[in-house]
Amino acid sequence: MTDQTPDASVFDSIDPVLKVVTAEIEISAPAEAVFELIADPQRQPEWDGNDNLGSAADGQRVRGTGGSFITTLTKGVDRENHIVDFAEGRFIAWKPSEVGGEPFGQKWVWEIEPIEGDSVLVRHVYDWTELRDPQRLPRAQSTTAANLLASLKRLKQLAES
Repeated sequence: MTDQTPDASVFDSIDPVLKVVTAEIEISAPAEAVFELIADPQRQPEWDGNDNLGSAADGQRVRGTGGSFITTLTKGVDRENHIVDFAEGRFIAWKPSEVGGEPFGQKWVWEIEPIEGDSVLVRHVYDWTELRDPQRLPRAQSTTAANLLASLKRLKQLAES
């Protein structure tokens, strides 16, 4: 039986441009309302277009960099998400890990840019340029702009309702 897990050196052969996936959407809602849906982990399963997030405990609202929040995936595994960038109402980025562990290398980024009136442009980025775990490579490669757009469309529906 052959091990089908890719060798870590495969990461160096993948074009860095392919390791950053982006999607964006216009949402007719105030930046604060949209940001609240993202910054409150308990709300995240409502808009997760990957159908990967199962739940998160109440009271973990993100307030700045350096902290973390824990989500439970649909398969029952807990993930700690380390906040690596934050600007209230405008920007949030986190890197997942096992609870108590170091981040795996992927980064989930949300940017909210006011455009006119109470509308915003929301950009969602999945960046796996720092990923080095070969077992996570297939999942990283399967996360496409369509996955990100599915999250954005769900977020839009929630924010506009």
